[in-house]
Amino acid sequence: MSIPAQASGPPDAEPDGPEDRLRRFATIWSRAIFPSTATSMTRQEFERHLLPLARRLNELLHARPFDPAPAHQVGEALVAAHCTDPDALSSTLGVIDSYLVLYCGRSGSPELSTEDSRARCARMQHALAGGFTLALRERTLTEQEAIARSALAARSQAEHALHATEARFRAVFKDAAIGIGIADLDGNILEVNDTLTRMFGGLEHHVRSHKVHEWVHPEDSPQVWKYYNELVRGEREHYHVEKPYFRNDGTVLWTNLTVSLLRDSEGRPEYQLALMEDTTERRLLNLRLRYEATHDALTGLPNRTLFFERLEKTLAAKNGTRFGLCYLDLDGFKAINDSLGHAAGDRLLVEVADRLQSCATAPGEMVARLGGDEFVALTTGPHTEDEVDELACRILGVLATPIRLDGRELTVRGSIGVVEGPAAGARTAAEVLRSADITMYRAKSAGGNRFELADAEADARAITRHGLTTALPAALDRGEFFIEYQPLVHLGDGSVHGAEALVRWCHPQHGVLGPDRFIPLAEHTGLIVPLGRWVLEESVRQANFWKERHSDGGPLRINVNLSPTQLHHPRLVAETVDVLERSGLEPGALCLEVTESALIGADDDLLKPLRQLAEMGVDIALDDFGTGYSNLANLRRLPVSVLKLDRSFTQGMQQHPADPVDLKIVEGIVSLAHSLGLAVTVEGVETGAQAEQLRQLGCDTAQGWYYARPGAPDRIHALLLADAV
Repeated sequence: MSIPAQASGPPDAEPDGPEDRLRRFATIWSRAIFPSTATSMTRQEFERHLLPLARRLNELLHARPFDPAPAHQVGEALVAAHCTDPDALSSTLGVIDSYLVLYCGRSGSPELSTEDSRARCARMQHALAGGFTLALRERTLTEQEAIARSALAARSQAEHALHATEARFRAVFKDAAIGIGIADLDGNILEVNDTLTRMFGGLEHHVRSHKVHEWVHPEDSPQVWKYYNELVRGEREHYHVEKPYFRNDGTVLWTNLTVSLLRDSEGRPEYQLALMEDTTERRLLNLRLRYEATHDALTGLPNRTLFFERLEKTLAAKNGTRFGLCYLDLDGFKAINDSLGHAAGDRLLVEVADRLQSCATAPGEMVARLGGDEFVALTTGPHTEDEVDELACRILGVLATPIRLDGRELTVRGSIGVVEGPAAGARTAAEVLRSADITMYRAKSAGGNRFELADAEADARAITRHGLTTALPAALDRGEFFIEYQPLVHLGDGSVHGAEALVRWCHPQHGVLGPDRFIPLAEHTGLIVPLGRWVLEESVRQANFWKERHSDGGPLRINVNLSPTQLHHPRLVAETVDVLERSGLEPGALCLEVTESALIGADDDLLKPLRQLAEMGVDIALDDFGTGYSNLANLRRLPVSVLKLDRSFTQGMQQHPADPVDLKIVEGIVSLAHSLGLAVTVEGVETGAQAEQLRQLGCDTAQGWYYARPGAPDRIHALLLADAV
């Protein structure tokens, strides 16, 4: 066996000196036993650990007197260093036998012969082996004792844990807030806790005497017993359902039930464990909350939510059922609230609800309150075409009887919209109710105290009006409005005296709409004020453009319509003045047209802004004159300078010969107007004969299709008016 050279050593070690040889011995020893050593040290670290032991063996080899006993400690040290494998001992003895005398025998006393060294080496091996064996035995005994103690402690802990677990289970089983029961797979109830006993009436034998199969209830879910059978067959580990039970006194117990399968150590089904939570009070509370959520608090009638559920269920039927719906709104209910107070109004609604309920008592009929003074009645069946009309008549009949409140007799009237048809149609509940609502408003517009039948075309018109109403604000912002101009012609010489500005709406879906389609909607929503201001600004700007570009007789007057809402606007005068000043147009070139109906019964406050404008030089025209019921004497107090005769006065002049009555009426109006210093403009001139008659009667200006239809501003000067007079 070759001996490797020692790579390192103390600085004062001489090559092949005693220390160097001792290190070589330690290297050989570590290489021999390291593979069989259970240590976390590296081989170099293990070699350094063996070096003191090698030095101890060297000292024992040369000691005088010689005593091999301390070699016993080297064997113990090997065991302490985890060299406990038998191969480690045999390798150690082999290394000592072969190399200790070779590397360490030359140091020390020269009198020690080779035979003495080997004899000493043999005795040291015996002592080392004895120490190794004794230390290994003590280590083994210690480890066995530790294992025994650990096993005993583990067993004690397991028994304690099992006892604690059983105690906890008993405590949980006995004192749990939910009912717990154990049954075998045949359904025999083996054990129940106190909570479950109390849930079923308080007598344990009344529960134990039953089998699981006997706890059947008519309101059981269809899945309950299917799940149960799957569980006892081992096909399901657990299931959770809501299940009712009959108590011993006949009352019903509602529970949240969870049943689990318990298996034995080999996995075979053995028991079933049931956990029951009493949900009876919660269910009653939910039913109460459900009732309150689906019924009107004031009248006790079903509310909108419940009615929608019923209507949707009716419309989903596929058995040929028909339905009839009456949508009722009380006429003038706001006046009752305002005059008598909301408390009286509420009592009135309660009485109305009671009367309506008396009208809908047949199977398939119901009455609901949708909110405020709106009620709805529903009837279903195969013959609702006639039944719904009869229902509407009964409702109007019971409302006809006066209601007595606080010593007063109040007559209640109502408007009803009726929708009837097959239940399995394509309409949704929302669409049906919308149609009934629209129809009800048609009945109200017709005077109220009546019912109207739904009409698809009327619904479409109402829906279109609603769509236009909602689209109006955005249309103004997007610039969808434009103005067309219709010439005002002087009847004396046929010259263009001015033009009336007529606003149009270029709707993305409906195309170009005339003012009759959207001006009433703008009035209703209040958008007429910004729309009217825009029309005024555009018209004045156009008039000023005509004046600058066509100084050879272009239209110097622009007529702009003024709505009743604009008349009441506090900034009417200020905004008109601002528009004129910014454009540079003279006030005399502007004429504001106000309808006669807007000024009927007008007081001084309403006329004040018109007077201010008239004093500035703005002309005020009384439009559609003759359509209202104003006293002609009132013309003296109105700040107007122009009368515009409605086309109804001139229609009789289209025929030949002209209606003499119409001629006399127009002649009288013209004479009266001129006597008051007012000019007369006639609308709706469509023939040359009309124009000539009106000229002979003394009318000043006219407009109509005979001269030109409303058009773009650049068409005004293209008119060939020579043949128009």
